[in-house]
Amino acid sequence: MTANWEADRGSQVWTVPVGGGIGKIVKLGRQPINLSVQGFYNVVRPDVLGRWSLRLQVQLLFPK
Repeated sequence: MTANWEADRGSQVWTVPVGGGIGKIVKLGRQPINLSVQGFYNVVRPDVLGRWSLRLQVQLLFPK
């Protein structure tokens, strides 16, 4: 949930996403990598935002 306090009142202030995702740590050779994907539907949103958002993440891990 986020709020833009400089926006006009009403539905233009709040963004309320509902959703979820999955992730997994895999190895590419000897390099561990964190992979995840998340999808969200914006239940409450300003007019300038889309109804859906998708987040893809690739994170290289460097353990000691």
